[in-house]
Amino acid sequence: MSHGGGCLCGAVRLSIAADPIAARQCWCRLCQYLSAGGGTVNAVFPADAVTVTGEVRWHASVADSGNAMQRGFCATCGTPLLSKADARPMHLIVRAGALDDPAIAAPQSAIWTSAAPPWACIDQEIPNLPGQPPPLG
Repeated sequence: MSHGGGCLCGAVRLSIAADPIAARQCWCRLCQYLSAGGGTVNAVFPADAVTVTGEVRWHASVADSGNAMQRGFCATCGTPLLSKADARPMHLIVRAGALDDPAIAAPQSAIWTSAAPPWACIDQEIPNLPGQPPPLG
């Protein structure tokens, strides 16, 4: 299956030749910054299945989990698009809002719920984890 995505201004486009490996809602403090206060919804894809056209600017940071991460944004409009963990180069994380069809990224779990603000809406129908889950295979 193929999927597409991109940024608000259209300067960056994503072409994805695979279905998501996993999708999670994340409430870590860094994701709250990325989403302007809420959690983020992220779909994990095989990195080699994602083709990016346009300029992505990368920001290095260390996640609450201790993982060294790279966060990718559109260089023109600033839309948060991607994340990748230095320790897992085989995966590329795509923000659900950047997908043409965000329905393919329905969260299978909510993580870092211990960092969520008291007003957060966290789906109790999916597993809720207070911190970082084990790495995907």
